[in-house]
Amino acid sequence: MAMDAERRQAELIEQFSAQAAALSSSAPQLAALVLEATSHPALFAFSELLSLPALSKLTGTQYASSLDVLRLFAYGTLKDYKSNSGNLPALLPDQVRKLKQLSVLTLAESTKVLPYDQLMQELDVSNVRELEDFLINECMYSGIVRGKLDQLRRCFEVQFATGRDLTPDQLNNMIDTLSDWLGTSDNLLHQIQEKIKWADTMSEVNKKHQKEFEDKVEEAKKSIKADIDLRGHDDFLSEPGGIMDFEEDRIRPKSCDSSGALIKLKLESYQLRNFIGIPTVIWKNFRIAKEP
Repeated sequence: MAMDAERRQAELIEQFSAQAAALSSSAPQLAALVLEATSHPALFAFSELLSLPALSKLTGTQYASSLDVLRLFAYGTLKDYKSNSGNLPALLPDQVRKLKQLSVLTLAESTKVLPYDQLMQELDVSNVRELEDFLINECMYSGIVRGKLDQLRRCFEVQFATGRDLTPDQLNNMIDTLSDWLGTSDNLLHQIQEKIKWADTMSEVNKKHQKEFEDKVEEAKKSIKADIDLRGHDDFLSEPGGIMDFEEDRIRPKSCDSSGALIKLKLESYQLRNFIGIPTVIWKNFRIAKEP
């Protein structure tokens, strides 16, 4: 529904803009066009019409007040009109109803709970029944607001309200706010990129360490295999001081059976087993019964 309303607004603005361009040489007809636009039941945005070069030609003519009326409908409220009615032309009933609708939208911009007393004062309504009829028939049914009437609390709870035209000051404030948000977003993006770069670097370091570890394990495996192939598989594993009997060899005297090379090989094999985490039971499967 909101998209349909926005599309309808855009179509009406385009329609009135085209008419204004065609009537640019006739001030009376341009003034009549302003009256038609501000009375149209489905049009609630007027700043684009106010900025049209054709309508700016009314400045300094006897129809200049039409521009003031258009400006009132773009940014003002019924209360603004009443306080300046001496400088503005009298409004038609359709214009008064439209200005009341716009006044509700203005109030809904600042708070979502509108007390009945405040609404009756702003809309120049004398009783609750008239106020609720207006909110239902002229605001909710037209689609410019959605909400709930709370008769017990005497308030109108706004759930949705169509936005009004932004004044030049509001537009500047919005630009400043968006600029600040953009700067904050750029800083956050830079921080995220730095963290991603750091994570990539650490990932490469970890990969390098993993590769070095795997290379060392593979080198150790090849070394053991070469020793086994060189010495003979059965002889190497069945020696009285074999790999799996390293613990026994540690606590009993060593004979001068060789130049120490075999003891060194046993120690390296034992350390390798612990280094690469091979369970003892697997190594024991390779043991060959040896003589006492």
